[in-house]
Amino acid sequence: MPGLGRTRLPFAGHVGKIALLSTVLSPVAAGPALAQAIKFGSDGSIYFEPLQVAALSAFVSAICIAVVSAAALIRARRMAEEDRERLLRENADLKLAADRTEAALNADDQRTVIWGARDEAPKVMGSLPEASGVPRSQVGFLAFGQWLEPASAQLLEARTRALRAEGEAFLDVLTTTSGVHIEAAGRVNGSRCFIRFRNLTRERQQYAELAERFERQRTLVETFESLIDKVPMPAWTRDKAGRLVWVNAAYARAVEVASATQAVAVGVEFLDTAARKAITDSRQAAPVFEKRLSLVVGGARRVFDVVDVETTSGSAGIATDVSELEQAQVELRRTIDSHARTLDQLATAVAIFGADKRLKFYNAAYRSLFDLDTAFLETGPDDAAVLDQLRVSRKLPEQADFRTWKREQLSAYQAMEARESWWHLPTGQTLRVIANPHPQGGVTYVYENVTEQIELKSRYNALTRVQGETLDHLSEGVAVFGSDGRLRLYNPAFVSLWKLSDEMLASRPHINEVVGHCMAAHGNREAWDQVRLAVAGLADSRNRLTGRLDRRDGGVIDFTTVPLPDGATLITFVNVTDSVNVERALTEKNEALEEADQLKNAFIQHVSYELRSPLTNIIGFAQLLADDNAGPLNIKQREYTGYIMDSSTALLAIINDILDLATVDAGIMELDLGEVDIPRTVGAATTGLRDRIAEAHIDLKLDVPDDIGSFVADEKRIRQVLYNLLSNAIAFSDDGGVVSLSCRRTPEEISFTVEDHGRGIPDEYLQAVFERFESRTNGARRRGPGLGLSIVKSFIELHKGSVDITSEIGVGTRVVCRLPINPRMAEAAE
Repeated sequence: MPGLGRTRLPFAGHVGKIALLSTVLSPVAAGPALAQAIKFGSDGSIYFEPLQVAALSAFVSAICIAVVSAAALIRARRMAEEDRERLLRENADLKLAADRTEAALNADDQRTVIWGARDEAPKVMGSLPEASGVPRSQVGFLAFGQWLEPASAQLLEARTRALRAEGEAFLDVLTTTSGVHIEAAGRVNGSRCFIRFRNLTRERQQYAELAERFERQRTLVETFESLIDKVPMPAWTRDKAGRLVWVNAAYARAVEVASATQAVAVGVEFLDTAARKAITDSRQAAPVFEKRLSLVVGGARRVFDVVDVETTSGSAGIATDVSELEQAQVELRRTIDSHARTLDQLATAVAIFGADKRLKFYNAAYRSLFDLDTAFLETGPDDAAVLDQLRVSRKLPEQADFRTWKREQLSAYQAMEARESWWHLPTGQTLRVIANPHPQGGVTYVYENVTEQIELKSRYNALTRVQGETLDHLSEGVAVFGSDGRLRLYNPAFVSLWKLSDEMLASRPHINEVVGHCMAAHGNREAWDQVRLAVAGLADSRNRLTGRLDRRDGGVIDFTTVPLPDGATLITFVNVTDSVNVERALTEKNEALEEADQLKNAFIQHVSYELRSPLTNIIGFAQLLADDNAGPLNIKQREYTGYIMDSSTALLAIINDILDLATVDAGIMELDLGEVDIPRTVGAATTGLRDRIAEAHIDLKLDVPDDIGSFVADEKRIRQVLYNLLSNAIAFSDDGGVVSLSCRRTPEEISFTVEDHGRGIPDEYLQAVFERFESRTNGARRRGPGLGLSIVKSFIELHKGSVDITSEIGVGTRVVCRLPINPRMAEAAE
């Protein structure tokens, strides 16, 4: 460069030169051309060529930058090496800590369950002693219900869900099926949930057992306190000073205080001063006071059995109202006295001996029957002394061994059931003696004089003979077979009917002989077998049996077997040939009518089904045309399509009604019973009539209470009933008229009332409105097929309900449908 000369660097000595050269020449290898600019003087100085100074300056700058970069790189590498060594040390420390933690968790005195993410399986670490009854396997341990008691398992499941879902920590003591107490502590750390199970030490276990015992005692006390609080008997507790500590609700009611707490706070006493003093005075003798006291409660004097027990902390008492018991005892004494007076008026002799076998009661008939001295009876003699006295006065049957007979009579005191014996007295009287032992000891003797009854029996035998003569003149065949199956009694009609010979009757034939003879001539083995079994007593039960015998000559005989009290069997035979012939003719005619009705129903069902299928196609294609799916329609075409749809829909409804009626007639319609919400059903029924209501400008008034609730019925059929009633009312109402629907509920039934103010129905047609295909215009807006009200009546009767209709010309018509709340209960009641 011009103006520049050589530049001399004053680096003297070899050291300076070497330093400069090492700085300058280190990159010279990369740039040999620059090395030419350096010159060395004779004195050891370094010179630069003038033209090369600028290039050298730039080169030196680059070298400085490179040196600085190299120094920074060296420092960064040294720091990275230091960081690596530090991370290795920290990693070793963390691994050591993790190993120590895992070793601590794997101890045999605790077990830990760790949950991570929701889809991550839990990890189980550690173990518990085998004596605790805890499974060692992870699967078995996580099945808490298998090794914990049910209550503890349910508690742990609930705590675990709350811990994992809400992070709620817990600390509970659980009981295993082996009876060992386990402490469960749940915690959340970061995103992980931990539950640590630890076998309690002896002190903790004792504490847990004490806590469990305390909880049981506390629950028991609360249970008894709740129980006593609910009993109708006033109860209380006091402290040592005699102040009230606790009372039950009955105590508060007895002292006319709003609550038990208020009664304790105010200190209102149920017992009066004298009663409390009596309790205090009795403490010296016994800790339990028990006595019947008369107290004033609610302004009335009542009797209570008071029990007050002294305890270490005070006392507790309870009072039982025995006023009614006291009154019942008084009434019992009155009843006993009344019964005694009643027995004294009886003609039957009665004597009552106590458990000590001494006379406790006797009536006037007893004293009169045996003519005993009143002074003797008032001394209460024992039973043996009475028997001895009766023997002396010849009021007992004559006995060869009186001691044995008396011992047998007195054994009634040890008997379990009443005994009956007959005394035939020397005076000619016959006594029926009943000895009835009392459960608490003693015997009640009833002496019935049956002398007159024996006389009546003889008269009865005479009457029986009269009745026998009567049977002989009956037109019905009568035969009586004894318990041995042999013929004991018969009348001429029986002999004539079955043509029995005198030789057979004289031998008192067995039922098998009689049946064999009659069956040979008149057949029908099954009916005769029934007769044989009824007489022989081989049937399942001795009940009245009725049957029919068809004879080979065309005659029909009705028979009836009647079991008699003495084991015999009465058989009557009635010739009903003429009646049966008439009945058969009527039955054949009725069967013909039923067959015709079945043909009619079958025809209706067949025609209805055959019509409904093409009609459904007509409605479907008409809807497609109306929706312009087959191309746009002009106004007239759209109007005609609407007519087709309206007429087809009406015809389909008629067919469905006919099918419903045919199903009802066939007896195969089943109701789909369920809870019917009344307001919703009424709304659904009126929704289908909105267009007709708007077209006729009808004012529909609904009166359905909001709280009317529901009832059991077939909701579809109820909706159909309401629809038909409203449709009928709208059809018979004038434009702008009013139609009302009201609903009412009683405990037994639900009533729906539909009322219109149209032209009304004449009286001569009123009874025929429920008949099928009965339709009269009478000013109606449209004329239907006459099935609506018929369907209404059929559906209501299927629900065990009823329909009533009233109408007046010029005023309107009112229809009331009554339905039971539950048709099943109504059917069961029938």
